[in-house]
Amino acid sequence: MTAEATPALVEGPAVDPGKSGPAAGRGPRAGTGTAYLRYAAGKLAGAAVSLLAVLVTSFFLFRLIPGDPVKFMTAGRPVSAQQLAAYRREFGLDLPMWRQFTDYCGKALTGDLGTSYQFRTPVIDKITEALPNTLLLTGTAFVLYTALGVLLGTRSAWRHGKLGDRVNTGLALTLYSIPAFWLGLLLIIVLSVGVGPVPGLFPTGGMESGGKGGLAYAADVAHHLVLPVVTLVAVEYGQTLLVTRSALLDEMGSDYLTTARAKGLRDDLVRRRHAVPNALLPTVTLIFVNLGRTVAGVILVETVFSWPGLGGLFYQALSVPDLPLVQGLFFVFAAAVILMNTLADVLYPLLDPRVGR
Repeated sequence: MTAEATPALVEGPAVDPGKSGPAAGRGPRAGTGTAYLRYAAGKLAGAAVSLLAVLVTSFFLFRLIPGDPVKFMTAGRPVSAQQLAAYRREFGLDLPMWRQFTDYCGKALTGDLGTSYQFRTPVIDKITEALPNTLLLTGTAFVLYTALGVLLGTRSAWRHGKLGDRVNTGLALTLYSIPAFWLGLLLIIVLSVGVGPVPGLFPTGGMESGGKGGLAYAADVAHHLVLPVVTLVAVEYGQTLLVTRSALLDEMGSDYLTTARAKGLRDDLVRRRHAVPNALLPTVTLIFVNLGRTVAGVILVETVFSWPGLGGLFYQALSVPDLPLVQGLFFVFAAAVILMNTLADVLYPLLDPRVGR
């Protein structure tokens, strides 16, 4: 084979003389915007299918719970069979299952999640009423445990194998394995009730003491907020720490970090400007998942501390069972996680162009 017969092999690919470096042989990617739109549309379609599956699941799942809501609502009162039948007609419980299902889906698609059996108010109103309390609790904890997890995870990875890394990792694993409700009860016993010489410093539950306004009210709410937030931060920060640490360890052997050090950059600059941004993609996924869970709150923690949020409302509705309220809350919880995951997927190609190709 002669050089004349194989000019491409000898000369190599044509390169635009106006370009240089690694991107010179690539050039602009034709149809990149269209490819991204197809990628985003696929993710949004998947989210829509998932929401539909949640809608169906929420209807049938909670009908497996034993108990008669009508009998619960009339407990302690003498009622006749005719009155029980009237209650069932009022709430649509006398209709065939397929009719209840179609009515539920039709109303849910218009934003009507039904009427609560025990509160006799629209489910969406009860959710709207409790949502700010949940966002205050879990939102505060989310910001704290995300920042703490990323900071300690970065430091542990950069000092891999040293005493600080072993202490941070061991403590994170220990706290992550502790049930949140058990830790909450322990904190109530020690810091609310008091043990021996340790006095009770914080309220045992609730969101406020009542009868206060202005700055006094804000301070009272913050006082009630301390123990549930500490509980959530303690059991949740370890997950972010471990994911951040693992991702950063994978990046630390990369050639671009060696090059950055060879150019004389300080170690902290190499970590902050080069290693950490490239290692944060798995952490971004976890942050969005946790952000979706923020709407749901932590049911057991809110129940333990009698916090008037969505988690406590779900536990209260489940004990009846208040089917419309349970179904509505379950759908909102699942929808929040699905939407946050979808948002993370859609943003991924903007953070890393390799995703979605």
